[in-house]
Amino acid sequence: MDQNLVPYIIALIFIIILIVLLIIRGILAQKMDKGKIYIGNGQTIGRRDEQDDYFSTTETPHGTIAVLADGISGLANGRMASTIAVTTFIEEFKRLTTLKNLPNFFKDAAMASNHMILENLNGSNGGTTLVTAIIDNEGLLHWGAVGDSVIKIFRNGEFIAVNQKHIFESVLTERYISGEITQLEVQENPLKKRLINYLGYEGFKNLDIGKSPIQLNRGDKVCLFSDGVYDTLTEVEMEKILSQQTPPYDIAQDIIKAVEQKRLKNQDNATIVILEKTW
Repeated sequence: MDQNLVPYIIALIFIIILIVLLIIRGILAQKMDKGKIYIGNGQTIGRRDEQDDYFSTTETPHGTIAVLADGISGLANGRMASTIAVTTFIEEFKRLTTLKNLPNFFKDAAMASNHMILENLNGSNGGTTLVTAIIDNEGLLHWGAVGDSVIKIFRNGEFIAVNQKHIFESVLTERYISGEITQLEVQENPLKKRLINYLGYEGFKNLDIGKSPIQLNRGDKVCLFSDGVYDTLTEVEMEKILSQQTPPYDIAQDIIKAVEQKRLKNQDNATIVILEKTW
């Protein structure tokens, strides 16, 4: 072998080894990112005396859950109700050894929350809305909802609605569709925003559950909102912020800043939780 070629051969071997290592690193990184959910959240008390919104997220080997509850009493009972509901859902999720029967999980956690809230209310007024989203390791979204908090998927610059609000307006809308009342009567009814189902309600039966899981795409952001967010910002304003190429936490903080910058006289508690699918 020509001794003059030895340095070049060594350099070539080194380059080949480096390329192989980079390829292996890329494969390992992909495996590590598989199932990774990026989480962001933000919250403001608004102009209220107490923060009645409560939220939490947790990850297990089976998937990631986010839960957001908006206490509706405006008193200490609102905070109590939302805290019990979120804590119950999180603790029940941690106990799951499989995600094969999530409808039963949603139902059981909701009934347990409702029972515990009613016990603590002991005849007093109170209750809470609740929305919860679970993303499993296959990238499927499972959800449950009661009250007027909202779940939306942000995809390709636009929102996709997931749940419907449990407010009297939905009843009025059905009556309008059947021809019983006019659209103007729907719009002008002073009770249209009143909740018709929530946790802590004696007549509570169950929360809404998705009929089938929703397949998420890479980059989809699952957003949980309390009404203090969506009653303050338009969808266009939120879509503009969510389109930023920044981590979910920064996006959530920017949305809360936008809420606060409105400086509304009666600004409600506002909370957002974002789960971003990265694969």
